[in-house]
Amino acid sequence: MADSREARANIGVVGLAVMGSNLARNLASRAGNTVAVFNRSPERTRTLVAEHPEAGFVAAETIDEFVASLAKPRTAIIMVQAGAGTDAVIDQLTERFESGDIIVDGGNALFTDTIRREKAVRETGINFVGAGISGGEEGALLGPSIMPGGSAEAYETLGPILASIAAVAEGEPCVTHVGTDGAGHFVKMIHNGIEYADMQLIAEAYDLLHRVGGLTPTEIAEVFTEWNRGELESYLIEITAEVLRQVDAKTGRPFVDIVLDQAGSKGTGVWTVQNALALGVPVSGIAEAVFARSLSSHPEQRAAARELPGPNTTVTIDDVPAFVEAVRQALYASKIVAYSQGFDAIVAGAKEYGWNIDKGEIAKIWRGGCIIRAQFLNRITDAYRADDSLMTLLAAPYFRDAVIRTQAAWRRVVVVAAEAGVPAPAFSSSLSYYDGLRAERLPAALVQGQRDFFGAHTYKRVDAEGTFHTLWSGDRSEIGSAGSSH
Repeated sequence: MADSREARANIGVVGLAVMGSNLARNLASRAGNTVAVFNRSPERTRTLVAEHPEAGFVAAETIDEFVASLAKPRTAIIMVQAGAGTDAVIDQLTERFESGDIIVDGGNALFTDTIRREKAVRETGINFVGAGISGGEEGALLGPSIMPGGSAEAYETLGPILASIAAVAEGEPCVTHVGTDGAGHFVKMIHNGIEYADMQLIAEAYDLLHRVGGLTPTEIAEVFTEWNRGELESYLIEITAEVLRQVDAKTGRPFVDIVLDQAGSKGTGVWTVQNALALGVPVSGIAEAVFARSLSSHPEQRAAARELPGPNTTVTIDDVPAFVEAVRQALYASKIVAYSQGFDAIVAGAKEYGWNIDKGEIAKIWRGGCIIRAQFLNRITDAYRADDSLMTLLAAPYFRDAVIRTQAAWRRVVVVAAEAGVPAPAFSSSLSYYDGLRAERLPAALVQGQRDFFGAHTYKRVDAEGTFHTLWSGDRSEIGSAGSSH
């Protein structure tokens, strides 16, 4: 174990479950890094060191040994379960670190917790960084996409270390200083929300191809492989083909057919929707993806509704290749909406919390390592480089043209899904959002009238300045009002 008098590691990792162990191995494999490792259970530390002697880990059995093994400015990455466990480790390190040292939370923390922690730790003179790390176990080992927040001072030391382990896309490391305090974890949260939407859209495409198009999972795997050669090229499309190609060894049936159809959630999608609601940003595609998982996880309700009637007619697809292409186009258009909504949330969050987030840089660092890495992220970067003040990504020339090209197929697919009784909530809500966004006038005018009738919430007029209220319970005359809407 580490000699407490020898401070030679330039980076340390606390928490050696799979993600922490893989991140430590990644760090150790890069030139210039000497990695200190510590786990609450010493046995896990011993196992990691024994299994990977080539890493040259500086192992510690106590937190004091760990701290003593770090060269100044001490830098430690915490990879423990979010919540109380993270706070406990932060407290331990804060008691032992000195001004200028750096504590990094690399877990999936809620960004408001990161804001709170950064403020408290900053008062000691120690730097606290909330870093979103995407890519799962494989990404942690081979190169993730990293979204660090915190101070510019901390990034001077931390940046080169993170760049050494990040995924590389088109010659550039997938890491950037996102912004102060909780900005990194906020952007990671939005990433995960987009991931929910992307996965749900792909699942709906599969369901339509299977239940309406009549294709087998193996045939759909070939479709997805072909799609992955074009504008839908992405990690999620790639692995979907692999999942659909898998055959269950026990039964000989397609793997997807023997998996229980109840999808779980670790909460980050819910966080995205909750915070978007608080910010007043519609993220309907992400929300429907979260709700679809929730619906799938209520088998008792689904069983009770099993006998409810569906469509009286059977939908027959005469031209299956044409239907496959229509689903592909609907998937692409809906995917554009999901990313557009996600970036709207980033813009709103940055405004609310005072972060200077470079949206083009975020799209760039998502090109490699992370779960939502995709070909068209370059197009998002290009869009924001051309016009950083874009009101919606859908207005950028590339994406506007893409939706113009695909919307007819998109509409047909949503109609077919409804006629066939196949749920497609993410496809449908994405199209409704698109139509709502482009509408010259919305029925919100009627909603305002209703609100004014029952609660005197007031309204504005299209032909006059000011705020107004109609005396609904009186003579129904209109009066001006200084009050504001609720």
